[in-house]
Amino acid sequence: MVSSAAKTVGEYLKGLPPERRRTVAAVRKLIRDNLPKGYREAMRYGMIGYEIPLAEYPDTYNGQPLVYVALAAQKSACSLYLNCVFVDESRNQRLRDAFARAGKKLDMGKSCIRFKSVEDLESSAIAAEIARTSPARFIEQYEKSRR
Repeated sequence: MVSSAAKTVGEYLKGLPPERRRTVAAVRKLIRDNLPKGYREAMRYGMIGYEIPLAEYPDTYNGQPLVYVALAAQKSACSLYLNCVFVDESRNQRLRDAFARAGKKLDMGKSCIRFKSVEDLESSAIAAEIARTSPARFIEQYEKSRR
């Protein structure tokens, strides 16, 4: 995985090649347009993260904010991490089904969706999954997974 040393999202975007910058900026807009209130955008783990601030929920296993969604430009593709989807099998299947209905190939690893362009994504399904989970619900899911 490629990790950036950028301290801000603007710095991160500025450091990307133009085509990658356009792709990441478009997916960033999709995320921000559908993100429930209460999440904060920040650089986390060398990528753009959307997280629950420690001031709102400090009881994490690693002392870091809970990352709900993350977006990164990797060496040969981009990666979108939808943590709420990967901990819930029904949501995972709903996303797989949406890609299949759209006739799009879903390149999904254990924790991320890999893509080269925005057109590779089933944007409406991703937007719906991002919009579906409030910070309070994500904390519930996190706590349940830690038991």
